[in-house]
Amino acid sequence: MRRIARILLNTLRTLSFRKILRLLRLALPHPLFSLLGFYATVKSFMLAQKHFPETNANSGIGNAYRHALWTCLIMMYCCKISSPHKALDFCKKMTDLHEELFPNEPLEKKMDLHNNQVGMDLFMELLPGIHRQFFETNFFVEKLFVKTKTAKILTNLEDNFESDLVYLKQ
Repeated sequence: MRRIARILLNTLRTLSFRKILRLLRLALPHPLFSLLGFYATVKSFMLAQKHFPETNANSGIGNAYRHALWTCLIMMYCCKISSPHKALDFCKKMTDLHEELFPNEPLEKKMDLHNNQVGMDLFMELLPGIHRQFFETNFFVEKLFVKTKTAKILTNLEDNFESDLVYLKQ
């Protein structure tokens, strides 16, 4: 837990005052969503690190997996206290803001946003068959493992891979 707190503090130190205000504009109106989103962030990072120790922190398949799992977990936790529509809206705002606060190269940003959308779409696809209160992390872990087997390499900004995970060639 100390390590996570250290990472969080170091991350916040890198943000400008303007970026901190943008983060607060997301977090303050939705404190419970924000806490759940933070928990989902930590959990998705730990799971990706466990399953993809070599590629979860770069632009490899582990990163694609982590981003999709991250959005699934945000949606799952937020749906337990609110509607799927509100959870989806918050998830989209949170993950898009992450890309704005911590900018990447254009191809990396496209990859992250695409994989975030894959995760949100997967959650919404599973939603009609399972009551939102009964979702579990394992529902997404297994389905996303399957998606990693068919993940595509993103080579330019015009590529469109629909519901496949994408990553950058290492």
